[in-house]
Amino acid sequence: MEALTILNWVLDGLLGVSLFSLAWLALASTDIFKAIVLFISFGLLMALAWVRLNAPDIALAEAAIGAGLTGALLLAAYARLKDISNGASDGEDVQSHIQDDSDEEPK
Repeated sequence: MEALTILNWVLDGLLGVSLFSLAWLALASTDIFKAIVLFISFGLLMALAWVRLNAPDIALAEAAIGAGLTGALLLAAYARLKDISNGASDGEDVQSHIQDDSDEEPK
């Protein structure tokens, strides 16, 4: 019984250190794509932490919204930003390109 308690403490400690490390790496990353991937990984590990705390409802919400939906939106925004940046590489100003997109009429 005591070995199981020690194993739980070790697992919780590793989970906490991993969460802290992923959060730090995501915030300190200079590469946007790497930061997004680290953020998604952080959300999935955070869901695991909620499961360890016997809160499965919060774990499901964290996995679905925190990692899934937010991660997908960040990746879509990154792809759009990359497309805009590639279009502006021939001397166009990115800001003017963004303003041109916002002037379009909604469909």
